[in-house]
Amino acid sequence: MTPIDALSEGVSGDTDSAERLGETIMHAVSLLRIATDSLHACSRAVSESERDAVRPTTLIYWNNQRMLFDENYALASTQSLKNKDIPEGGAKGTILPLLGADPRLCFEQYVVSIIDLLILGESPGIEEPIIDLYTNPELLFLGLDGSPHHGVLITLGYQCMLVNEVLLLGRVVHNGKECRTSGYGMTSLSVRQYVVGIDKHSGPREKEITKTVALIDGWGVLAGPQGLDRQRLVRLAKKRVPVANFDRSKLSKDGYLVLVEDQDVRLPHGELVVDGTDFRNSAHLRFKADLFVPCGGRPEAVNISNVAALVDHDGKPHFKNKVVLFKDSSANKGGVTSSSLEILAGLGLSNEQYMDLMISKDGKPSTFYQKYVLDIQKKISEDAAAEFQCIMKEFDRLKGAKARTLISDELSSKLNDLQAELEASDLLDDVPSRRAVLKRAIPETLVEEIGLDELLTRLPEPYPKDLFSSWVASHYASPSFTFALELVLIRRT
Repeated sequence: MTPIDALSEGVSGDTDSAERLGETIMHAVSLLRIATDSLHACSRAVSESERDAVRPTTLIYWNNQRMLFDENYALASTQSLKNKDIPEGGAKGTILPLLGADPRLCFEQYVVSIIDLLILGESPGIEEPIIDLYTNPELLFLGLDGSPHHGVLITLGYQCMLVNEVLLLGRVVHNGKECRTSGYGMTSLSVRQYVVGIDKHSGPREKEITKTVALIDGWGVLAGPQGLDRQRLVRLAKKRVPVANFDRSKLSKDGYLVLVEDQDVRLPHGELVVDGTDFRNSAHLRFKADLFVPCGGRPEAVNISNVAALVDHDGKPHFKNKVVLFKDSSANKGGVTSSSLEILAGLGLSNEQYMDLMISKDGKPSTFYQKYVLDIQKKISEDAAAEFQCIMKEFDRLKGAKARTLISDELSSKLNDLQAELEASDLLDDVPSRRAVLKRAIPETLVEEIGLDELLTRLPEPYPKDLFSSWVASHYASPSFTFALELVLIRRT
């Protein structure tokens, strides 16, 4: 448990995080370290079918080099917990270009290195062939996380497909940045479901929250203690532009905009901001609000060096009330769900169907595309609502004795364990059960377009088994999960 967990849930902290991390390490399937003359990189995966998000690092180089492994491992561990509802396991790759190196070249070297390891080499003159100790077929889907302007979808197994233009692929775009014709907000949709759940369960009532006091992004900090101009914020959101584009003339007398490149800026109340980047990195600790919605960020936003800012000299939290805190591995699942169903469409549609149905023509998406988006949004909302209710039910049953964050971890781990047991079972051999489950697991729009039987012939192994297992595990446990029960035996129904 981190210090923020203890503070927010009102319980004592513990020291078992290292032990739990060690247990997690023991379950890792693969850990890859890449070093070339242009980059250092780490990638960690935890199951046969992985969705590997690659995040280019942006902080000071030497600090990144020191923290590369730790950050990558933490991201991969969280990703594994987050991906419990989808067939792809969680993985993360972190690339740190050397100073002066070409980032695109680094990314290409990273991808080629992974391909070299996973595809059997048949080139003449290779003296030491790759030794495969795993021996099982593997599928890896690799794409940029957070800035996919040159996204890559790689299917490793019998074939390899490398695509450089995400827009032409017709991606559903879970954060709205890639496609000018769509802003579906898939990531926000999942987080939003938790805001709605908190509003209904315990408050504060959203209708009582009347103003936005701050907005923080990669470009800087926009603040207005009396409330920021809502119309201007909506305009930024619709244009998909950062806070740097906010009209400063619309700020109130005590409002301000500090960009990361700013230095020696005097705030309206007299405080001197020496460095804009440092100010942005610590801004989440200075604002008081009833509702805080994180929309991404880096690990260790609260750490041993800044946790003291959350308490006074007597150790009393600066919170008026206990914070209702949910982990990103529960609340922030919309993006991975969207990506998973994008992958499913890519595997299920033929090349001709994909070109016709998933690629916008004259900037207009097809009817199929729009219906598929609705299917994805429905699944995201349903999964988020089910997990929220599950966590809150257990939290209420224990009368708050266990933090929601720990309940979230336990739920995710148990679902992943259950999924692994199902994958190792013979349940998929039961044809009626398999058809019934997969028909519900696959979006209706895709089944109607292709037909279930044809679709199942197109999906490469072990994808159908992973899809079957993830759906059964999630829908078996989430609605009525009781932590006093051990999920060992699954009866066929």
